[in-house]
Amino acid sequence: MNHTHSFIGRRDLLKRASITTLGLAAGTFLGRVKQAEATELSAIAPSLSPDDALQKLMEGNQRFVQHQPQYPDQSAARLQEVAQVQHPFATVLSCADSRVPAEILFDQGIGDIFDVRIAGNIATPEALGSIEYAVVLLDTPVLMVLGHERCGAVTAAVQNETLPGEIGSFVKAILPAVERVKDKAGDTVDNAVTANVQYQIEQLKRSPLLTERLQSGKLKIVGGRYDLDTGTVTMVA
Repeated sequence: MNHTHSFIGRRDLLKRASITTLGLAAGTFLGRVKQAEATELSAIAPSLSPDDALQKLMEGNQRFVQHQPQYPDQSAARLQEVAQVQHPFATVLSCADSRVPAEILFDQGIGDIFDVRIAGNIATPEALGSIEYAVVLLDTPVLMVLGHERCGAVTAAVQNETLPGEIGSFVKAILPAVERVKDKAGDTVDNAVTANVQYQIEQLKRSPLLTERLQSGKLKIVGGRYDLDTGTVTMVA
């Protein structure tokens, strides 16, 4: 009986030692991969400060509004450049509306913007996870929550009527913003569009990962409103 216990004890010790060794090896491997990726990233794109990244976005929007696009980073060479690694300089949480394509309205190209698009530009858990991936693992220095004029999702939340299927699933996430402006003068939908951007930013700031980046100065979170009539993005938060 003692011999059996001794054998089992040695086997358990060897098993634990193997697990520890594998864990250390995996950690070393991941560290080397991240270092290699960082080297590749630095080769294709200089790092930008949060302010510089935001300025780059807004300058691109000005080109779009003035009908003077440069169509950067859209060549065959760019395709090859980012085929194996990406280093977007901005993350944009925007509405899935077909009239609000971030790369076009900010005059950017392939690999420049990490797009997270969902009706009503709401910070669902899945959207938040995607954003955290972009900010923490891809090091995007600026995050913009972009609402837009006459947003159908916000309109549905203002009307708060029953919708078929899963279409109304986003209404609940926007209702707190609608509540904030229900007695405010002016167009209720437009007021709610801005309030929703601000509310979703508040939800994003609950993320410990994003908060850490904010506090370290590596990230700026801003809000914008896109005008469907003029193409202009206006800062609202």
